Amino acid sequence: MSAPRTTPWPLVALFTAGYLAPYLLPTTVGRLDAGLPLTATEAGATGSALLLSSATAGFLLAARGGRAGARALARAGLTLAVLGYGTAALTGSVPAVVAGVLVGGLGSGTATAVAASGIAGRPDPHRVTTLGLLTVSALAGALYLTIPHLGPGHGLPLAAIALTALAVLPLTGRLPSRTAATTATAAPAPLPHRGTGLLLAAAMPCWSLAQNSLWGVSGRIGLAQAHLTEVTVGAVFAAALGAGLLGVLGAGALGPRMGRAVPIGVGTALIAACVVVSASASGPVSFAGGEIAWNACYPLVLSYVIGLAASLDPRGRWAVLVGSAGSLGTAAGPLAGSLLSVWAGYPAMGRILALVLLVSAVPMTAAALRATAPARRTTRVADLPVVEIPLAELPHAETALAEASLAEISLAGIPLAEITDPALSGSTLPDSVLADPMLPGPALLDPLLPGPVLADRAPRPETVPFLEPLLAETAPGLPVRALPGHSNSYASTSAR
Repeated sequence: MSAPRTTPWPLVALFTAGYLAPYLLPTTVGRLDAGLPLTATEAGATGSALLLSSATAGFLLAARGGRAGARALARAGLTLAVLGYGTAALTGSVPAVVAGVLVGGLGSGTATAVAASGIAGRPDPHRVTTLGLLTVSALAGALYLTIPHLGPGHGLPLAAIALTALAVLPLTGRLPSRTAATTATAAPAPLPHRGTGLLLAAAMPCWSLAQNSLWGVSGRIGLAQAHLTEVTVGAVFAAALGAGLLGVLGAGALGPRMGRAVPIGVGTALIAACVVVSASASGPVSFAGGEIAWNACYPLVLSYVIGLAASLDPRGRWAVLVGSAGSLGTAAGPLAGSLLSVWAGYPAMGRILALVLLVSAVPMTAAALRATAPARRTTRVADLPVVEIPLAELPHAETALAEASLAEISLAGIPLAEITDPALSGSTLPDSVLADPMLPGPALLDPLLPGPVLADRAPRPETVPFLEPLLAETAPGLPVRALPGHSNSYASTSAR
């Protein structure tokens, strides 16, 4: 039975605090335009500056490789978010608001990067990402329902982001003080799946740009083109984020059953269709239908994209890099949407953004297919672990010579044969001698007899060494030697 999976709620809360600013982008940009002396383009540029600052923090942390502890980085990011967004919410000076938004964006990006890195190191990154998207969607939906009833002013969305970061700050004590990357070797390991990761990171800015270009001006589309009030637009956004909850739940229920390529490819195509409908909306039904369908598909696809990036590197570097690349597109979205809507109008802008989405879906789907395809693994010699075995720890056996036993073999009753040089006698060995059962067979004598030999039965001391090779043949492996002073005795040594 497998151990029950625990939910890393500090990472989920950190993910929520980091992603809340992009989710509240429409109301933030709209209230900057309405509450401060800024044009629509300038307000969109301020929103882009916020998201660009967030993306910069992600790239900086990815370059450092997570050498600082997760707990310290999370606390620093949340503190920057509280100070930056809080200052921008409390002041009416445009330079101070812009500066506070930039500082707050750095904090949001840091929190998002730490959360993405921690989620990538989990055994179930898709489930944790789904929980994070579920939480931020629910919180953003509640805020869209609440903020319009709290009065006008640019500071309410910024204050909500700052208070959320302040509420998450105590939970950072449950984060690890050191990440897996900091406890590893000092030399950073190369990025795995480099081709797949670069393909995904290159497509993410376009994918995010197209959607956040519409998201940044959706509030103005509802007010100016669909002729809705701010309260009604807030209700539509809340319903859309509620549909996003259903999309997140659907992603969690679907899991990896269909892989990642189908949800990313087909989901992006559906998003493109929803963008066209929403940008061309001229009434509450078409506007609400496009926004709700779009926001139902968006978190589902995003959860698979984040899960894909997390699966490429368990240390979370691709998750941070891909997320930061997406933040670049998100940052440029409000400004690009404002410029496109002024230049071509909302319906044409929607068709252009839909085309960008369809084009970006091709490399993203290809990256998902490459990541799930069985790859041929190669192992370099340098990657093989080296195992050292100290020789001093090897067991060894000692055999004392004192334990060896000596066996004395008496040769008194064995007839001896004297084999002399045939050149001295010129005689041959009689057949009766060769047939003697006490002597070795002819097969053993043949190598020892170079020619005619003479044998007799007279035991002489000098003839005893002749038996050494014969004993070696008849008793292989048994060492023999002549005992000193005994011409007819041999000793055998054997280990006990």
